[in-house]
Amino acid sequence: MRADAQRNRDRIVEVARAFFRAKGFDAVSMDEVAKGAGVGTGTLYRHFPTKESLYDAVLEAWAEKVNEAVDRALSINAPAREQLLTWLSDYAAMLTEHKGAAARITAALGDPESPFAAKCTTYINANQRVIDALDSALRPGVEAMQISRLVGGAAAVADNSELPADAVASMLAIVADGLLAR
Repeated sequence: MRADAQRNRDRIVEVARAFFRAKGFDAVSMDEVAKGAGVGTGTLYRHFPTKESLYDAVLEAWAEKVNEAVDRALSINAPAREQLLTWLSDYAAMLTEHKGAAARITAALGDPESPFAAKCTTYINANQRVIDALDSALRPGVEAMQISRLVGGAAAVADNSELPADAVASMLAIVADGLLAR
């Protein structure tokens, strides 16, 4: 890609990230992104033929962030519950960084045709890493998809309400306690 084309692409993603974070996916138009980025709509559509592909580009950095969050949680020298709660809290926080992302990604779990399938896979794989690392501390039969849906549901509630942080933390503590072996 030419340097100017890469600069345009990066600028489009930066502007779209700000709009999606502030307004949510549904409220952002491709025209306003192009205008905000200072490019024509043709330039925007050459890089991103659909709003979903633009949203996917905005979310790309999540994969690295997700893996770093798992590494950080599992490296804590603490009981399994604290490691698990650290991961669940980080996971929920990542899901709610962009308005509407928690519900959108959680609803797409298990749908290989979704434009968010790669993000779903990243989260499912991250949850599987946590399960593998904490296996002896978890109740039998815990699955990565279950964790993804439970935390995604709590994150979607938090994203669409004015819940204080401690209310979200208590929901995640209940999820963690339900995942842990007695």
